[in-house]
Formats: sequence, C-alpha cells, structure tokens
Amino acid sequence: MIFDTDVLIWILRGNFKAADLVDAEADRSVSLVTYMELVQGARNRQELRQIKRFLVNAGFRVIPLSDSIGHRASIYIEEYGLGSSLGVADALIAATAVENAERFCTGNKRHYRSIKELEIKEFRP
Repeated sequence: MIFDTDVLIWILRGNFKAADLVDAEADRSVSLVTYMELVQGARNRQELRQIKRFLVNAGFRVIPLSDSIGHRASIYIEEYGLGSSLGVADALIAATAVENAERFCTGNKRHYRSIKELEIKEFRP
C-alpha cells in the first residue's frame, strides 16, 4: 500500500490510529513526492534525521518518479485539475499508486475522489 503524506504526518505527531494502520500493512510504500514533502516540512536537521529514521525503521519503500507516472499525472491535471482540489503533488502521488497497481491510503480523500482507477483506503484520525 502507498501512504499519503498526511498519514505519515499523523504518525510523526504521535497518532496511534495511524501507526496501527501502517503496522497492519506488510508492504509499505511512499511516492518520492511524499518523501520530498516530509523533508520539506522538517523544521531542522534533527527532525530531518527523525523522518528518515522513521521511514527506514518502518520499512517504507520510496517509489521513484518515472516517465509513465509523469505522463499519467499530467493527464490527471488536465482532466481533473480545474474541477477538483487535485494539485500537482497529489496528481503525482496518485499516478504513482495507479502505475504501480497499489492501494492508496489517505486522509484527504476529497483531493483524489475524481480519479476512478485509484483504489483508496480512507484514513480518519
């Protein structure tokens, strides 16, 4: 399963429900975009080390971007960008899940609801 940035932020803030959700999944992945969003949100080098340690210790695989992910994300922006709250980062994350045929866990289901081929597991904190 690919996890959205918001779920990981909940864990880093100490939300046990989010941690239990991740613990229940044997195959844990994040998009490179999610990784970058987490790193960008770090307030200092200590938080950056904490984020990186968490991802490694929890066994997350970081899925790199590819041409096919970029292409699919651009289609999502063309099709859904004007009529929904889908942004570039969300389009890339969703395309990563679809291109890798993985379920996607997010607490921001409304950002992704227009993408029919995306299999969403909604997280509620």
